[in-house]
Amino acid sequence: MRCHSVTKFVRLVDSANEWMGRAMRWVIMIAIGFTCFEVFQRYVFNHPTMWGYEVPIHLGAAFYTLAWGFVLLHKGHVRVDVFYAKYSDRGRAIVDIVCFFVLFLPVVGVLTYTSADWMIHAWAIAERSNMTYWYPPISPLRTAIFIGILLFLLQGIAQLWRDVHFLARGEHLD
Repeated sequence: MRCHSVTKFVRLVDSANEWMGRAMRWVIMIAIGFTCFEVFQRYVFNHPTMWGYEVPIHLGAAFYTLAWGFVLLHKGHVRVDVFYAKYSDRGRAIVDIVCFFVLFLPVVGVLTYTSADWMIHAWAIAERSNMTYWYPPISPLRTAIFIGILLFLLQGIAQLWRDVHFLARGEHLD
């Protein structure tokens, strides 16, 4: 893959995760709104809703996974900074590449495959949640989880390309 194509891929993935991360701010606000409404209904009118328990859980799960790529883009995931901070830029790139192949790719690869399988199965059987008597469809949540994990995987690949480019050329891709 030529450098220009790699740069376009990295920028596209960065843009998608940046947009998704910003969109998740609204999902949090919606989840808070649903929760406040449910608490109000339950304790002021003594009339809880049948969806008040599950909607915030589903929105929270969607938010959580859809924001992973955004967090990786902004280097917000946990690292052992005691060691990592002492390395040069080149040393960090080497550590990131090794960790990508040893840890990130196997784990996130399995998560991507599994979440795709769950998503397809949920749509195929019209799966419903059985946590409450409301029985909402679970397919949209499984789809959001798959998209979030896929965006996380793509952001990891984009970061790998940045690190490889830095090792090869001595300059940052950005």
